[in-house]
Amino acid sequence: MPSAGFAPRRVVQLTALLAMVVFFTTQLVGAVLPNVPLFIAASACGLALDLFLQQKQPGLLSLLGKVRFDITVRQLFRDMLIMVGLLRIEGINPLHEQAPLTVGLLLFYVVHFACQAAAIMVRRTRQLPFVTRNIDASALRLSDAPPRFFSRQHGRRILRLAAPATAGLLLTAGTKNGVWGAVGLSIALLIGIAGTVHLATWLLPRKRVANEATALEWLDTWLAEYQPTVGMYFSGGTSSAYQANMWLSTLASLEGNPIIVLRERFMVQKIDATDIPIVCLPKVAHLMRIEHSTLKVLLHPANSGKTSQVLRIPSIKHAFINHGESDKLSSCNPYAKAYDEVWVAGPAARDRYQLADIGVEDKDVVEVGRPQLAPIRPYAGAPTGEYTTVLYAPTWEGWDGNPGNTSVILAGENIVRELLADPKVRLLYKPHPMTGSVDRRAGRANDRIKAMIAEANTQRGGSRPPADAAAELSRRAEELNQLTSTAFRRSADEIERMKLQGTPDDNRAAGVAAATAAWESAYWASLPDWEHQVVTGPRPAIFTCFNQADVLISDVSSVVSDYLTSEKPYAVANTSGLTEEEFRANFPTVRAATILTPEASEVPELLEAVREPEKDTLAPARAELKVHLLGPSDPPSLVRFDQAAQTLCREADERRARMATRLADEIPSQREARDAAEETEMEAGSSESEETATV
Repeated sequence: MPSAGFAPRRVVQLTALLAMVVFFTTQLVGAVLPNVPLFIAASACGLALDLFLQQKQPGLLSLLGKVRFDITVRQLFRDMLIMVGLLRIEGINPLHEQAPLTVGLLLFYVVHFACQAAAIMVRRTRQLPFVTRNIDASALRLSDAPPRFFSRQHGRRILRLAAPATAGLLLTAGTKNGVWGAVGLSIALLIGIAGTVHLATWLLPRKRVANEATALEWLDTWLAEYQPTVGMYFSGGTSSAYQANMWLSTLASLEGNPIIVLRERFMVQKIDATDIPIVCLPKVAHLMRIEHSTLKVLLHPANSGKTSQVLRIPSIKHAFINHGESDKLSSCNPYAKAYDEVWVAGPAARDRYQLADIGVEDKDVVEVGRPQLAPIRPYAGAPTGEYTTVLYAPTWEGWDGNPGNTSVILAGENIVRELLADPKVRLLYKPHPMTGSVDRRAGRANDRIKAMIAEANTQRGGSRPPADAAAELSRRAEELNQLTSTAFRRSADEIERMKLQGTPDDNRAAGVAAATAAWESAYWASLPDWEHQVVTGPRPAIFTCFNQADVLISDVSSVVSDYLTSEKPYAVANTSGLTEEEFRANFPTVRAATILTPEASEVPELLEAVREPEKDTLAPARAELKVHLLGPSDPPSLVRFDQAAQTLCREADERRARMATRLADEIPSQREARDAAEETEMEAGSSESEETATV
């Protein structure tokens, strides 16, 4: 998504490249002439520019690295020009002064490359074949990470160690006294040698983490002791963690021993606070070890390129639970037929799969409701305050380019303009976190909407909450952060985080829930009731916004289905190009909604119906549609969800029993041939997984 600073950033990068060329050129000219002031100034400015770019423009330096002009090459070129300059400057004896300095500079690079070699070896020894969280893995000899300056910051290390050496050599150029260069090089060498020796101590047994074989043996032992029953499997990109996070509380409430299985190492820290054990298994060969555990069922909130790998495990039953339901085609992905069961909220989704005719049999669809919706408060009548709170929560543009996916591009600004024109409206704008990630028009429209809201707030006024409200929010935020995150040192690596994120404290989940509720209360109390808000980030959650809103405006998305549990009025923007009749016929979730055209001229009528319930003719339809979309309220959704999980666990047990009987009846030659075939397939899958990017 383009940002407002896109063009200026390009200008800065081009300016930096031009300056780099100028400094190298003038350094060369100053060295050859020789012109000592020009030579010293260009050398110093070139090093200063590289230090600056390390902090401010790492992307540019990464690009230079791709064309083989990385930091080591640049610094080596700079030092070479310095030695040429010293050779050309009169008064510096090449034999008695420059020769020792040249040897010292060569030793500096020897130490640098030795440190880099040690860093690579340490990093390799500190990467286990898996990552854990909420598990006591101290038996793996986990230790604190080495200083990142020596172990991971290759570019900054060579530049900062080169600074005293360069300063000394340039002083020698200015004073014609070789002592300065010797002092500068000595400082750089001493720091480099000391850092390398210190870094190498992480290769000694007392700091060395367990090797792969030992670690995998420990994992098998832990799985045997913990005996997981139902797990959640998740793989995705950096912005997709919300798809898994919405199921954490439900998974934690299930009978048995839950577990979360991840595939990407970075995702371990993306999962919200939970007491559920987390195991990340990046390689498919290691993933297959869960086949021999007690794990019976895996729940899948999303499809990914790596989902097919875990579906190979026949001893585990798989259920697709999705991360939200809507009438869009993406909610009926043909991939769903790969699972043993598809769990949906209510009859509407069951009908949707049958109408889609994608190969999912009706017997494999299980209605479990939406357990996460319990915190949403029911409709309590017309707004009682001075302002009507409207939540505008559009979805993102999707992958297929369908103009009906999101209202942001065609209708967003019109909707917001109509809402801001009403002096008694308080707008909460919560765009989808992926808005603009595919279509830049959506990103630009999103930016314009935010600007409109900011401008509207300047035209309003009123009293603000007292100062102690902000102080209370800060206190609650600190309390929540302490419970939901672990403070890591800047040098902390994956192993150190595993060490710090061991077995959670007792009753931490209850503490997090209480702290979250307290933070949410403090958050809304800290905001004036007349001020429009742009709500982004994971907090406050969408359900909290539901409870603040008197009416929702959204698109055809799971947001609408979830909001319906409150039975409050809602509207859906129709940017599909269909007529209203066709729109209602094609998308069942909008049948109890006010339909907004791209011009959003229906907004005043919508607000009138919200403020005067007797004019709200859609209330009965919402109550009926709620049951159709989400299923009955009795028994509660969580009960139905757990029953579905236990039923699938029993089916997994029955299948394992049948397989055990069948294997016992096999003759040895058949068993050996089958085992050999499975081993070959696993090795092929492991090689394939290392080359496959996450979808």
